[in-house]
Amino acid sequence: MKRSERLHALSEMLRRNGTRGCTADRLAAEFEVSVRTVKRDLAALASSGAAVWSRPGPGGGYGLASSASLPPITLSPAQAVALLAAVSAAPDAPYADLASAGVQKIMDVLDPRTRERAADLGRRVWVDGSPPSSRAVRSVLEEAMAEQRTIRIRYTSLAGATTAREIEPVMFASTNGRWYLVGWCLLRDAMRWFVVSRIEQARMTNTACSGHTVQEVGTPPVNARPVHVGG
Repeated sequence: MKRSERLHALSEMLRRNGTRGCTADRLAAEFEVSVRTVKRDLAALASSGAAVWSRPGPGGGYGLASSASLPPITLSPAQAVALLAAVSAAPDAPYADLASAGVQKIMDVLDPRTRERAADLGRRVWVDGSPPSSRAVRSVLEEAMAEQRTIRIRYTSLAGATTAREIEPVMFASTNGRWYLVGWCLLRDAMRWFVVSRIEQARMTNTACSGHTVQEVGTPPVNARPVHVGG
């Protein structure tokens, strides 16, 4: 998880815990970093204007002032459960961790009656999601896609052949229940599709992508569509 994402997730965790607050040790364990790193992150949040408070002594910790919360959001219980179901059913989707945090943020600011009704309806929706692929690998792929940086991967094909490749990420695609990283493979000098769960290692480089576009991937299937923001 890149630092900017960790700072956002950190502020969300503080907000959800309200007046109870969180200790630095608990925050460090949650984000798998050192206590020193957590305290640096908290200082960075405070300096950026976030209403971070600290309480010393036993039972103390860090929190976010209630004034930093979102205003109430109007959703029906069914709409709320639809968001939860969509995120829960796609743990391997790009940016799934951020999506989960975003949905939780929405749930936290629903009015109590809607939240209670959504919780009741949610118990009637079961999801048997497959275990997500490596979080460390997905974080690298997601960051490289967003920043348009070349990545070095270790990839094992369906036939069992393992290769090291340098890829310029172009898009993520989902088909037949699998997520793929589609990118320009510098080893093959061509566009290639890589099953995300078969990428064993990934490291983002400082090299910017050369500008390959989604149009170069080819004609999308009839039912394929991009994820749009807005209507």
